[in-house]
Amino acid sequence: MTKRLHLWFWDLMRLVGRNWITALGGTLTTISALLIIAFMILGLLGLYDTPYIGIMAFLALPGVFIFGLLLIPLGLYWERKQALRRNASANPMSRKPYPHIDFNRASVRRTAGIVSVLTLINLLIISLTTYKGVTYMDSVEFCGTVCHAVMEPEYTAYLNSPHSRVKCVECHIGPGAPWFVRSKLSGVGQVFATAFNTYSRPIPTPVENLRPSRDTCEQCHWPEKFTGDRVKIITRFAEDEANTPLKTVLLMHIGGGAAGHGGIHSWHIAPNRQTIYIAADKQRQIIPWIQVREADGRVTEFITQDAHMVPEQLARAERRVMDCIDCHNRPTHIFKLPDQAMDEALATGRLDRTLPYIKKLGVEVLRAAADTPGNAAEEIARRVRAFYEEKYPDLFRSRREAIETAIRELQAILRRNVFPSMRVTWGTYPDNIGHTRFPGCFRCHDEQHVSKDGRTISQSCDLCHTLLAVEEPNPPILQQLNIRENVNGTR
Repeated sequence: MTKRLHLWFWDLMRLVGRNWITALGGTLTTISALLIIAFMILGLLGLYDTPYIGIMAFLALPGVFIFGLLLIPLGLYWERKQALRRNASANPMSRKPYPHIDFNRASVRRTAGIVSVLTLINLLIISLTTYKGVTYMDSVEFCGTVCHAVMEPEYTAYLNSPHSRVKCVECHIGPGAPWFVRSKLSGVGQVFATAFNTYSRPIPTPVENLRPSRDTCEQCHWPEKFTGDRVKIITRFAEDEANTPLKTVLLMHIGGGAAGHGGIHSWHIAPNRQTIYIAADKQRQIIPWIQVREADGRVTEFITQDAHMVPEQLARAERRVMDCIDCHNRPTHIFKLPDQAMDEALATGRLDRTLPYIKKLGVEVLRAAADTPGNAAEEIARRVRAFYEEKYPDLFRSRREAIETAIRELQAILRRNVFPSMRVTWGTYPDNIGHTRFPGCFRCHDEQHVSKDGRTISQSCDLCHTLLAVEEPNPPILQQLNIRENVNGTR
């Protein structure tokens, strides 16, 4: 048995060591295979947490492995061509275009066995790495942390979003191989842009050629079931000494359903109606032209009275069919403005609202910190401490821990929303839901889009919601309905 293994080993060495090309191929293949196996074991044991190991194990090393395999037959072919050219052998068989394989010789049988076993092993390794490579490229880790500087803003926002447990590919690619291949091919340009530091800062939005939401969002969100009205409570805090909580209560007319029950979704995503629009800017915040096509063939065009685009430009412009993402444009990568982030932190108890003027102070220091060169976090700490030490010295001494906690939360808010290296600051990315902080709904519902027969796209509040209370400390409607507010304010 030992002698047989010895013969097999030397036959293998003779096969891969015929010349420098086969030797190089055998070396590359063996080393890369061992490293792939080692990285897989380390991953199964959870002994590394860097995304770059995954790139090495499932993307880079498999390429080296396959390249080494290709070098081995290439080396054998090169050697044979060299021998024929030099006419080195007196055996006429060596001059034939194909090698002579004689299975009556034990060494040939051993070589064939070695090749067969190695082929099976190679196929197993290639299959595993291909599967793991595809799985790895579908992972949140790959999308969010490999190109750290580029994707840091989007990844940070994703981790704090309602979709933080949904994989990136489920929204950006969706099911099916065609869109997976298409996305990876389009990603080649992004890889080069990252490698040569030519990517845009900030990353431009909206994403061009994004897959329609019917193939992605609607895998989970079923429009036909968006029916009825829902109560929504919006809590904000006044910029007074007591940080007075003020509640706005809305009865949202969500709508939906194939039968058309009225409401937001019933109109915008009705199966018997198609809305097409033209945007005058890349961020789709200025919409000068809208067309509505009814199932019975009626077509109505609404054109804004502001001269954003002349008729010739409208004729050449790209027309886009209205999609969920046109309103829900930040469903996951949500960047908050200072007052919005402060209201959320106060509502959830991350900030102590018994600290005088903490809402007003927080908004001011957050806005200033975004424009502060150097260490913005230290500037936040300095300004907050200075304010309470000067205005409320007794409180500064007695409530020091609460003040330091507030400083840490303000610093965390800044880190979640402002990224100087990517030129992302307050308001860089508009959010089209609502109309209080960005134009949102009023991009179309502004009474300025007029049809030929004089109709306009209404701006009436009652189209989308009924106001039950507007910024009241204790709205009676909440007591009447016996509603207790939760964190997100939705019932």
